[in-house]
Amino acid sequence: MSKFAYKAISLATASLLAVTVLTACNKPADKAPTTTADTTAAPVAEADGLTTEQFKALAEEGFIYGLPLVMNYAIMNEYAVDPNSGQFKAPFNQIKNESRVFTYKDTAVVTANSDTPYSLGWLDLRAEPMVISIPTVKDRYYSVMLNDGHTYNYGYMGSRATGGKAGSYMVAGPDWAGEKPAGIDEVFNSLTPFSLLAFRTQLMNPTDMPNVEKIQAQYKVQPLSAFLGQPAPAAAPDPNFLPANTAGIKENFWTYLGAALEYVPEADEDREIRSKLAAIGIGPGKKFDIKSLSPERQQAMIEAMKAGDAKVDTYLGSGLTDVNGWQLGSLPGDRAHFNGDWLKRAGAAKAGVYGNDAVEAVYLFGRVDASGQVIDTSKHNYTLTFAAGQLPPVNAFWSVTMYYGKSQLMVENPINRYLVNSAMVSDMKKNADGSVTIYIQKDSPGKDKQANWLPAPNETAYLVMRLYWPKPATEAVSVLPVGKGTWKPPGFVVAK
Repeated sequence: MSKFAYKAISLATASLLAVTVLTACNKPADKAPTTTADTTAAPVAEADGLTTEQFKALAEEGFIYGLPLVMNYAIMNEYAVDPNSGQFKAPFNQIKNESRVFTYKDTAVVTANSDTPYSLGWLDLRAEPMVISIPTVKDRYYSVMLNDGHTYNYGYMGSRATGGKAGSYMVAGPDWAGEKPAGIDEVFNSLTPFSLLAFRTQLMNPTDMPNVEKIQAQYKVQPLSAFLGQPAPAAAPDPNFLPANTAGIKENFWTYLGAALEYVPEADEDREIRSKLAAIGIGPGKKFDIKSLSPERQQAMIEAMKAGDAKVDTYLGSGLTDVNGWQLGSLPGDRAHFNGDWLKRAGAAKAGVYGNDAVEAVYLFGRVDASGQVIDTSKHNYTLTFAAGQLPPVNAFWSVTMYYGKSQLMVENPINRYLVNSAMVSDMKKNADGSVTIYIQKDSPGKDKQANWLPAPNETAYLVMRLYWPKPATEAVSVLPVGKGTWKPPGFVVAK
């Protein structure tokens, strides 16, 4: 059995799915009420020719396929639809610049990074394409990621992708057809009419925020008609989204999935799984209510969700490369990267939805120490030591972020430190041999070591190492290809 063991999912209560990446934090969200969907669904016909086991098998496949779609749909509702969600950022086609990094108070997205202040927006591409304009940025790393309703990364701008130069880029929805307009550097095509737009801008240190804000102020999104100085087309109708939030996923997974499918057009590779979902009553325009099923089938769906989630955990435990207790894998990516592998896509979402492609950032997941034991900072103190000259090889920067082991949300702590990163190394205490030791524990290691302290929870811990713009195989010391690079991360060691 792999050393990497995600917390098993428990379905002790009928119709209640506890998805690890979406469970409540030790500290409750500021405002995250559970939304129970109002459904008036007709029962799925019991005379559909399916045995209970067949029905369960279809539901299990449907859960694995649908998990990323549901997570995305709920987050979109919290960020761009419901101004009272407690996580609201901005209406569609507007950018919300966060003049801060994410903290324990941010609960909509698990394993969020606290390195790069986000500028976030959701694009509504139904009426016309949108144009993203970015400035020249040479003094720091930044990236702009486009992610659709499938959770596919389908476009990048920024330091790596476009060389940090200014430009204007068009994002078109699935119904747009035409040539690249004048003044547009590149066209990106979304498979879905709604799309996430995520800017990550490097923060050098806490006093650097005014400089980040100056860059953020130059990020711009506008309709193509406005960019071209032409009359705007007719507005798209109100999408009338089903109310949804991340807290409500546990009770409304299948209902949310049906709602999400409304705005995720079927691609060729989706056809088979969509037909299986339709066979159990789930699809675009179909209101689904699990309570309308017979008791046997209700139980079958609950067991299917549990089994599907267990398969995702098993994949994350065996489908990644183990290096000194860290798990490395190239999980996120574009449509071609997943190529209809729904288990891989679900794993990518559960490990950290909206993660970057490997060429943009590599993620190392840490739940066990170098000896294979679960990291439990309620019982032990740990150290993470980078040998002299063995800091992560990156073109941009690296970080190690701490999360609660159970919720994968950031840890509230007395010094408001959620990570250590490359910019902090110069202020850290070095060992006599030039190595750098990070102290991972719930209590301060002492004033003389506090610069090297990464505060941990009073429970199991989950750590993510992020390597932004990692060194490729052509370099002497490399991260890529993932799991096969020449550089190896050090493991966590129980402090003596």
